[in-house]
Amino acid sequence: MSEAGAVLAASGALAHAAAWSDEEIVERVLGGERALFELLMRRHNQRIYRAARAILRDEADVDDLLQDAWLAAYRHLAGFERRARFSTWLTRITVNLALDRRRRLASTAAARRAALGPAAALVGAPAGDPEQERRAFELAQRLERAVDALPEPHRLVYLLRQVQGLDTREVAECLRIPEATVKTRLHRARALLRAALGDDPDPAAGSAFPFGGARCDRLVAATLRRIG
Repeated sequence: MSEAGAVLAASGALAHAAAWSDEEIVERVLGGERALFELLMRRHNQRIYRAARAILRDEADVDDLLQDAWLAAYRHLAGFERRARFSTWLTRITVNLALDRRRRLASTAAARRAALGPAAALVGAPAGDPEQERRAFELAQRLERAVDALPEPHRLVYLLRQVQGLDTREVAECLRIPEATVKTRLHRARALLRAALGDDPDPAAGSAFPFGGARCDRLVAATLRRIG
């Protein structure tokens, strides 16, 4: 088969598999159909991007972290025991890796500041109505800035619950906290965002922190190269 034919065959297989559940795809990947792992990546990239973005906030760090999360998921796929949904298991991996990376980055930054001494403190730190789309984009941008300013526990809950659309139970499972804590943090996050924006933040939540298109393609390609 020619290279072009192989690409078309792979695309057809992925399209056929699109209706399968995550768990069915996992079983097939473990059974040797490794190309199907790409479908899991494209299905969940935005979810784990939003989780990682809530913790790291630096886009370059987030892109590196997402590759690490997918690589870890692939290497430990046989350990997925279905006690939770695949998406929950994957989000936990992402959150844990992001927290670990942030700790390491903070430690490195602290060591660098100590080495530089006091002088370091001198360094600064679908188509629609165009006008409606512009307003929606601007509101999403304002919301993103306001979410970035939230304390991390509230930011993480808001991103998973309101931006990504997980239910309260799923957020609690991903973060390993009680559902009551999720509700409390979400309530506080909404209050802080209303105060910052002067309006209800939720209508713009679904449009905030998007992840797709060429950026998704680059992440998939880079991760698949690392998987080999």
